[in-house]
Amino acid sequence: MIAHQAAQSSAGKWVESRMFDWYLENFVVGPTFRSGRLTINEERIKRFAAGFDPQPFHLDPVAAQHTIFQGLAASGWHTAAVTTRLLVESEFRPAGGIVGAGFDEIRWPRPMRPGDELRIES
Repeated sequence: MIAHQAAQSSAGKWVESRMFDWYLENFVVGPTFRSGRLTINEERIKRFAAGFDPQPFHLDPVAAQHTIFQGLAASGWHTAAVTTRLLVESEFRPAGGIVGAGFDEIRWPRPMRPGDELRIES
């Protein structure tokens, strides 16, 4: 059984796509794949930071006020991890899975904060 779904092209038109593993030859220019949404709260930020990036601006809202972030901010690696989860659970289904072979460049132009809702569009 193949489930059907829609993807939006760059021209804003919805095109039918199938939920199957896409191989390189299946991709065409235009369709947009979207993820669900995930809201980040203070507890998630602190839990991730405590385990993986225990800096004051990720753990303590009061201490964070006196930093470059001027408030509690999630670790950039937390943002990357959430992005990975949303991507894996999205409409995008490349054959063999989503392989993270490395980064050539990565930036976090704005901090992820409590109450932020993240989604992925590719």
